[in-house]
Amino acid sequence: MGSFSIWHWLIVLLIVVLVFGTKKLRNIGEDLGGAVKGFREGMRESAEGGEGKTDGASAQRIAGGQTIEGEVKDKVKS
Repeated sequence: MGSFSIWHWLIVLLIVVLVFGTKKLRNIGEDLGGAVKGFREGMRESAEGGEGKTDGASAQRIAGGQTIEGEVKDKVKS
């Protein structure tokens, strides 16, 4: 009982699409892509010494170690 054939994977893919729907899968893909992009930008900024945009972690360092609490009013899609 080795690995599955291409037909097994196609049937699994068809069942996943039927269960979740294409719109939900597209949204999951966009969210995952945005998370990966944000992670890469964060890694790039930390490698450059933290210059550039101010994110939550560097804002906390600027505030002298005090935690700044806030609430997001509008979600902006990039």
